[in-house]
Amino acid sequence: MARFLGRRLLVAIPVLFGVVVLVFLILRLIPGDPAQIVLMGTNASPERVAQVRHQMGLDQSWFSQFVIYVGGLLRGDLGYSYISHGTVAAQIGSRLPSTIDLAAAALAVALIVGVPTGIIGGFWPGSIGDKLATGFSVLGLAVPYFWLAQLLILLFAVDLRWLPALGVGGPTALILPALSLGLGFAAIITRILRSALIDVYQQPYIIVARSKGLSNWHVLTRHALRNATSSVTTIIGLQIGNLLAGAVATEVIFGRPGIGNYLVSQIQLKDIPSIQGIVLFIALCYIVINILVDVSHGMLDPRVRKAWAS
Repeated sequence: MARFLGRRLLVAIPVLFGVVVLVFLILRLIPGDPAQIVLMGTNASPERVAQVRHQMGLDQSWFSQFVIYVGGLLRGDLGYSYISHGTVAAQIGSRLPSTIDLAAAALAVALIVGVPTGIIGGFWPGSIGDKLATGFSVLGLAVPYFWLAQLLILLFAVDLRWLPALGVGGPTALILPALSLGLGFAAIITRILRSALIDVYQQPYIIVARSKGLSNWHVLTRHALRNATSSVTTIIGLQIGNLLAGAVATEVIFGRPGIGNYLVSQIQLKDIPSIQGIVLFIALCYIVINILVDVSHGMLDPRVRKAWAS
């Protein structure tokens, strides 16, 4: 385990370094003076522009700027927003709980809907339940989540008036955003789990287990499902990044004060330091989540654990 984690961290370090370099270059490669872009709309004097350039370190060489930038990141400093007048880390921290709530609720919807549907399709291939599961997976992948969000608002908030359409204020305000973001993820889980179960049920050890007289439930829960969920775990980790990306549009549509909504507002305001900090934070989350997924994959699949020891 320790050797495996060490290898994964060694792989993650250059990836994270590459992301840091790209984020650093965002501010330096955009057309115009970054200080003037940051102060756009404030009628700033030349002295104020020069002061911001000095505060941002733009009057130094690129190498010196990069060293200072990396040094700040190592201290947890993601930059300072001259529009919000606060640190980017504090702005992200104040909005992170809302995004976590949305991502967790969407993941719960995906698991609650996708896992049973995938089991039905994989356990009874060719049945009516399998056809319904396949149809759901195709429809869920074909419908964009932002379009589904608007349909849910029209049906449940405007026509039926059962649920609120905007803002926060309790579990009911989370239902529509979680459904719009989680159902597409559920369709992916359904397709992956169905295919994995169909493949597992053709393996020799399943045939042996059935020949011993084990019940279908025992074979499913103790043998088939455990081996099939390893691929589902991997896909969940890969889709977490999509959940974060989907949260951007979902939070804007439903007016939730999360990181995604904050990112869009800062893009409109051309707040480059905030955009840099948010992009870097999301990339770091994606890298950490993928490492955790690799570890959980090995815990579920003995073959991966055996590869770790080699």
